[in-house]
Order: sequence, then C-alpha cells, then structure tokens
Amino acid sequence: MSTTPTDHDLDAYRERVDRFIADLDQEYYDHYAGLKADFDLESIYRNYEDITTLDQARAVGAAVDGSFRSTELWRFACEGYLGNLTRRYEQDAATTEATLTATVDGEEIPFRMIRPNIANSADRARRERLEHIRNELSDEHLNPIVLASHQTTHEAARDLGAATYRELYTDKFGYRLADLAEQCQAFLDSTEALYEDAADRLFRTRAGVGLAEAERWDVARVFRATEWDPVFPGDQMLPALDATLKDLGVDLYGQENVHLDVEQRPNKTPRAFCAPIEVPGKVMLVIQPIGGPDDWRGLFHEAGHTEHFAHTRAELSVEERRLGDSAVTEGWAMLLQHLIDDPAWLSRRLDVGRPAEFAAEGAANLLYFVRRYSAKLLYELEFHAADDVTAMRPRYVEILGDALKIEPSPTDYLGDIDSSFYVSSYLRSWAFEAQLRSHLREQFGNTWFARREAGSLLKELWGEGQRWPAEDFLKDITGSRLEIEAVADRVRESLALV
Repeated sequence: MSTTPTDHDLDAYRERVDRFIADLDQEYYDHYAGLKADFDLESIYRNYEDITTLDQARAVGAAVDGSFRSTELWRFACEGYLGNLTRRYEQDAATTEATLTATVDGEEIPFRMIRPNIANSADRARRERLEHIRNELSDEHLNPIVLASHQTTHEAARDLGAATYRELYTDKFGYRLADLAEQCQAFLDSTEALYEDAADRLFRTRAGVGLAEAERWDVARVFRATEWDPVFPGDQMLPALDATLKDLGVDLYGQENVHLDVEQRPNKTPRAFCAPIEVPGKVMLVIQPIGGPDDWRGLFHEAGHTEHFAHTRAELSVEERRLGDSAVTEGWAMLLQHLIDDPAWLSRRLDVGRPAEFAAEGAANLLYFVRRYSAKLLYELEFHAADDVTAMRPRYVEILGDALKIEPSPTDYLGDIDSSFYVSSYLRSWAFEAQLRSHLREQFGNTWFARREAGSLLKELWGEGQRWPAEDFLKDITGSRLEIEAVADRVRESLALV
C-alpha cells in the first residue's frame, strides 16, 4: 500500500482484514473448544504480515477522514500492529494455561479448572488453598509473559503517535474514557450503601460470612449459587434457549449459519463462548453444559452474540460486520443473559418457586460486577498511563478493594486487564441493555421475550451489525442518552421485589 492509499488499496486491505479475523477466530475456536492443544497465532500473523506492519498502520492512518469506516479501519491497523508484536506472548500464555496443572490435596487439577474448582468447593479452607496455588502459578508462569506483553504494547504506542497507550485510545481513536470514568465514579458513589447491604446479605446466605469477613476465595463460591442448581439442570439449558428463541421467531437448530458445539472434551474451556468465524456465514456457539445458574447465564450471553452475528447483514462492510463498537454486541449478549434473572421469564420457562428471590440475588450479582468493572476502568486508565506498570500492583488492590470491600489478589494486577480498553465495552453494554430492556418492556410488556413483534425488531436491529457506537444506536432506538446509572435503577427494581 502506498503512503497515501487509494480507494482500491483500502478495499484490498479490507478483504485481507476480513480473512485475517476469520482465521484468528477459527484458531481461537479450535484451541478453546479443545480440538487442539497448541494456539498457533504465529502462523496466522506470518500469513498476514502485510496488514499488521507499522508502515501499514501509518498508511491507513493517512486516509482517515473522520468517518466511522476510516477510523475503525485505522484502529484495526494499529491494533493489528500491536497484536503482531505481542502475538508470541498471547500464544505462550494460552499454551501455558492449557498445559499447566496444580496438585491440591493429592488431586491433579488443570490450571484452567482451578477457578471452577474454587466455585464448586463448599470447603472454605480448600478454596483458600486453591486460590493460593493459583496465585503462585500465575506469578511464576503467567505474569512474566503478561508483563512483557504490556511493556511491549506501551512502548509501541509511541510508534503510532501517542505518548501513552491511554492517549492512543482517547486522543487518536476518540474513546470518551474520561466521561465514562466520571459516570463510573458516580455509580460507585450512588450504589455504595446499596451494594454493602445487598452483598452482605448475599455473602451471609451463600458463604456464611458477612461482607466484612469475606475473602476473595469466597466470591466465586457465592456467585456459583449451588443451592439453585436443581432449578437449572444442564440438560435443560439448550431446550430453554431454543424455546426462548422460538418465541422470538428464531429457529436455533434451523439456522444453517449457526453451529452448536456441545461435545465434552478434556481441554475444552468450561465457559461458553461464541466464535464468529464468518459474519454472518459461520458462527460457532460452544458450551459444555454443566448446569447451574452461572452456566445458564454464560450460554444465554454467548447466544446473544451468536444471534447478533448470525443476523448481521452480509452486504455490510468489514468495519460494520466485524469491527465497530463492541459494546453493541455485548449489549445483545447481556439482553439474553439477563433473562435468567427476569422473574417473568423464570415463571414462563422454569419451576423456580421463588423467582423474585432469585432475581434479587441476580441483581446483587450484577451490582457486584458493574462496580468491579467501574473500578477496573479507573485502574486501567492509570495503568495505561504509568511509566512503570510494575508499580501498579498495590494500586490495583486499593482501587478494586475499595469498590468491592473485598481485597483482590495483587497477582491479578496484570492479568485482570483486557486489551483495547475492552472494559469500556462491558460497562457501556450494561447500560445499553438496561435502557433497551426498559424500552422493550414499554413497547411489548414485561413478557417482551415471548412476543414475535419484539423478535422482529431484534432481528432488524441485529442486522445492523456494529455500524454505530452504542450511544448512537441507543439514541436512535429509544431517544435516550446512554447512562451507567440506568443499571442502578434496574438493580433497585429487582431488590425491591423481596
């Protein structure tokens, strides 16, 4: 590509981008579905090295004209360059995770199964032992890899014309992170007393300790909610999803472009995931149906991604189909996920018995995670502007501990960060979902999820891919400004049911 690319150059680049992402998603699927132990990013980047160079990023940047498509293509080029530099670290971390094991109480446990084991153990002392071993293994085997990756990324941001990685996203890509941080701090302030009360009751019920005595190894156990397992059996997950989608006019098993992977494999990740290998032509929905409410939430969340990508119009550009604002697809995922905590949906689909109680617990769960991610954003803004990221270890503990009233592990100060400020996508998706759900209830009633008219609207909206930021999309649909505080209103509504 020349220094100033022509329209023909950019179209050829878009085609290469489309194929590059498809190959990455295929590799992601093969590895995390347990079909192959290695995670071969090196070969893929080598095959597409022409689109991930610094010169390429600068050339695409020269064509930015302020439009959505040009800005998104430039962001991809920059992230492709950064990803090319760090692919070896990502590959090494994934392979290490897949092969690392721990011996606890005489039992050998794959590293990726330590967290599920913590969640599933009723023995508090065993949970603590598992947590300590997870920290030791992470510090020894994973943190050196992740640290090198962060340091490489921060140094390379300067090659792209930014003083820091943070500035790359705020000043170059136009991310309104300062405004979002203000909303997050306001959310933390407005919900502090609400959180302390709701979380204290939840921890006393589930872990036998109040919030003041709770430790980080209690958290996964609390949210695992084992007492609700009989209500959420593994063999009913897919039938419930199928029936819910049918009510909306979507035939899960009749979609030729949707592929369900439900096979049990030793190295398959325990969490559901979606791999949109071709958008919309080949979308993988992967699950190991274990059961329990958290597993159901995971499946419905990934089904939201799946239906969004499967309904995206094929004629859209690669920027509109594959790139764009991830808060949009995360919003669709949250919309289906949060059905699991909706009393009206529970009464229709499952014999819960106490739907209002379960919904209130789900609201406390949501409040925890939105507060956690609000604190993560505040932390990451500091982290990605720091001269020495290793000095951020105590700051991670301070910021997240203050938000959650439970001290996090300092070990996670590096690993608890997603690239590209993806934390902002999750935060904005929660607001997007809360406000969109209110709109659907106003238009179609509290049982909107059982209305074909609502399904027709959703399919139309899914078809738009990710053509606009979540803020613009929400305003176009509802006329409202995207606000994190809308999540607090949703939580208060659910907690008031009991």
